[in-house]
Amino acid sequence: MTATTLSPATAATDAREENPWGRAWRRLRRRKGAMVGLVIVLLFVLLAVAAPLVAPYDPIATSWSAVRKAPSWAHWLGTDEVGRDVLSRIIWGARASLSAGLVSVGIALAFGVPLGLLAGYAGGWVDALLSRIVDAMLAIPFLILAIALAAFLGPSLSNAMIAIGVTATPVFIRLTRGQTIAAKVEDYVEAARAVGNPHWRIALRHVLPNIVPPLLVQASLAIAGAIIAEAALSFLGLGQQPPAPSWGSMLNSAQRFIAQAPWMAFWPGVAIFLAVLSFNLLGDGLRDALDPRHK
Repeated sequence: MTATTLSPATAATDAREENPWGRAWRRLRRRKGAMVGLVIVLLFVLLAVAAPLVAPYDPIATSWSAVRKAPSWAHWLGTDEVGRDVLSRIIWGARASLSAGLVSVGIALAFGVPLGLLAGYAGGWVDALLSRIVDAMLAIPFLILAIALAAFLGPSLSNAMIAIGVTATPVFIRLTRGQTIAAKVEDYVEAARAVGNPHWRIALRHVLPNIVPPLLVQASLAIAGAIIAEAALSFLGLGQQPPAPSWGSMLNSAQRFIAQAPWMAFWPGVAIFLAVLSFNLLGDGLRDALDPRHK
């Protein structure tokens, strides 16, 4: 029999096909909704990073000669009740909203993944104790618990991030626990255990890398929820404090002038809507792209 020799191009193609992350990226690119969400997310990130360069005005500079001016060439999205440029405040407010989403979800991942991995892999009384604590926290509505924690810690953006992160932690504990329980009985884990690997190595080197995809999907969806929570806390005066710009605090200021200056509420609402929608679209696309059962 004659051995079959693969060409370099064919070998490279096979290598790419065997890479699960490359395969997931190709699946993600075929989903128009997910790509639209990714583009909007990247646009918000660029605006937040380059806010000092792209914002046309100082977001906290007041002008009594431009109070509640309608959108014009001078102020594309109008001005607020003290003459501040709405567009500049929305651009700078993206920093607060995206920071709250990313930092709070990072806090939830930092605490939720290790605790969920411990509960799922160790089992026994450790699992029972952590599960009861998680059940008690999940029994309280997400936003109510976030408001209570933010009020206890004090009104500020950093405290709002901590409150949202702690509130979102039980979801990641439960997800990580369930994925760990399913993964620890797989053949590759049994093989690692049979050759004498310690438990910590099995959990960190064999179980954890294989439960990352669902955690990424949940993280992208949780960022959308965190943005809404930060806007709600800022609206209630528990998040970003005036005069620092925040989409939620802008809505709070606009409620008194909704009839005279509707643009003050319209544009922050549109920003929140687009940010939340884009992260949800991206999360749905990641769920489909990272699903190993997808064809």
